[in-house]
This record gives sequence, structure tokens and C-alpha cells, in this order.
Amino acid sequence: MTGDNFVTRRGFLATAGAVTLGAGSNWAVAADDEAWALPVLGDLHIDRPEHHDAEWLKRTHPDDVRQVENYCRVTRDVTPKLLDVVRGRAAGSRLPVPFALQLGDLLEGLCGSEELAARQADDGLGLVREAKLPVPFLFCKGNHDIAGPGAAAVYDKVLVPFLAKQAGGGVRRAAFARRRGGTLVVFYDAYDRDSLDWFEGLLRDRRPGRLIFVIHPPVVPFNARSTWHVYSSPKQEGQRERLLNLLGAARAVVLCGHLHKYSFLVRRTEKGRFSQLAISSVATDAAAKPKDLLEGADRYGPELVKLEPKHSPDTLERRRAVLEAERPLVERFEYADTWGHAVLAVRGDSVTAEVCRGLGTDRWKTLDLTGPLG
Repeated sequence: MTGDNFVTRRGFLATAGAVTLGAGSNWAVAADDEAWALPVLGDLHIDRPEHHDAEWLKRTHPDDVRQVENYCRVTRDVTPKLLDVVRGRAAGSRLPVPFALQLGDLLEGLCGSEELAARQADDGLGLVREAKLPVPFLFCKGNHDIAGPGAAAVYDKVLVPFLAKQAGGGVRRAAFARRRGGTLVVFYDAYDRDSLDWFEGLLRDRRPGRLIFVIHPPVVPFNARSTWHVYSSPKQEGQRERLLNLLGAARAVVLCGHLHKYSFLVRRTEKGRFSQLAISSVATDAAAKPKDLLEGADRYGPELVKLEPKHSPDTLERRRAVLEAERPLVERFEYADTWGHAVLAVRGDSVTAEVCRGLGTDRWKTLDLTGPLG
């Protein structure tokens, strides 16, 4: 059995390894590929008051003090319950579940020292362990995971070894990939300048039949914070075009977080279409009743800035221009301010998603992530 195949949980933990960049034969999705499922969580921002140098936080990030207090409350009151939901979804799935997935910002960061950052990482991973998930728990790097003095070093020293153990070895950095049958799941490090070259080489050598691309920030902006996507600087326009075309050529399913909102869209490129599903798992209220619900490609455009009229007035025109440029290329669009989790189902050439709100398991949305890609 090759080291980069997904197998049963026992086999996965014993034998799975990272997808390498060496030579390999082409492979594609087979009609009889085993169906499997994937529970997905968005941002969690695990946090506790004792993780922070309070004076440092007030002095250097005064606008984040209230945010930290909220994340501490959510971590205490909601996150364990949400992990319980994921445990139940994985244990009760009628399809094999190779792992559970989290979309970055596992931790809040902003601790003030490497020692405190290490404590936060240990406590955050401890919370995951206490959930006793029946499958491995894998995640991508978020900006908060590496925010604050020493946090980037702690990610490499603590979180990457945790990922390697969960995956059964072979993970040496935040960017890695896993394969199950004809599907390649890529965990992209949006904060490493070498990631794009790595990703392009990976696709060139592996030529996946199906690509699931896991990244913390969105590839395509979808709300008022329309300059918060990956490669958003005008100086990075060339990198962004490369990434867009790679995803389009692969008919990728992109999974992202970062903006703490739900969204689903289909984006056209010169090389083909890809879909993007954004999930938020940051609890707002218990009901998770959707606000600002938008549906239809005609709802995508510069007017999205009105969703947050007080956000960064000095960047308003730039944000409107970004959305205007994207508008002709977005062929499907949904958006809502809500939180919860999703479960993907991969069946041969098809990837679908059930989106659930709050701590519930009833389907709020059922999405075909690959059908619109042609």
C-alpha cells in the first residue's frame, strides 16, 4: 500500500505518509472509488484568559481585548459541545471518515510571549484530545495561529508534530497533502512564500482526478472585507492569477474560513471553474439564525461592502473595486452570517456538502460542490 493513500483509521494512523513531489504515474477518479465523508469545522480561536500577557495585549492590540474576552467565553461554553457534535458525526457516519478537518485559526494567538503561546497551543490541542474524536484531526495554518511573539515558532514546534502524529507521520511543515483513492486533499500554507511553487509542483507530478484545496483565507473575496483573501496585494497579482488558474484547471473544491461567515460560490478562470465553500464555527448566538442571507450571482458585487458599513472607511473604494473586478467571473453565490459545521461526501467524481447551523445536525444547506464546474 502506498504511503499517501487514505485507509481505515487503524491503517491510516499506522501507514499514511505525505504526498511527495517525486515522479509518479497519473491517476484519476474511478467510477467505483469508495465513497467517504469529511466533517469540516471553520475557525475556532481556542483561548483562555491565562494565555495572555494582559498588559501587552492592551498596549499593543487594544482593539482585540474585547475579541479575546469573547473567544475565551466561546472556548469555555461552546467549543467542547461543537467538538462533541463532530465526534458524533464521525462515529455515526455511514460512510468511512478518514479524518476531521479544521480550516485554520485553531488558536486565538496574541499571547505576548513564546512561553504563553506554547501554553495556548498545549491547551488547545488538549481540548481536541479531550473530545476523543474517533478519527484523526487535521487542520491548516491560520493567521491567528501565528499571531504574536513566538507564535510562529510554536506552530512549528508544537502544532506540526501534532499534525504528523495525527496523520501517522510524514508531515514536516504546515503545507502538506493527503490522498484517498482518486482525491488529493491539499493543506495550503497561505503564509509561506514557497507554498505556490510547492502546490504547482504537486499538481504537475500527481495530476489529481479530484482536488480538495484547504486554505484559511478565501481565494475569492465574498463580503465587505474584500481585501482579506489570499494574495490580495496588488503586488501579488501574478501569484493570484497562477493560483486561480491552477484551481480552475483542476476543477477544485476550495474550503476556507477566516471571515467567520458562510458562503458558497463558483468562480470562472481562464483554465476552468472551481467552487469555494466558507464555513464559520465561531459561535455568535445559540440559535445561529442566518442574517444577511444572500442568494444568486446577481447579489455578488461592490454592494457587498454595505454588509459592514463601518469597516475600514479608508479602504472603501479599493474594496469596491476588488468586488467589481470579480463580479463578471462569479457564476454562483450564496452568503449568510451564521455558524456551525459541514460534512462533505466524496463519491467518485462528485463532492457534496451538508451545512448545519449552530450545534445542530439537521441540514440547513445541501450543496453540490462539483456539479456546476462542468
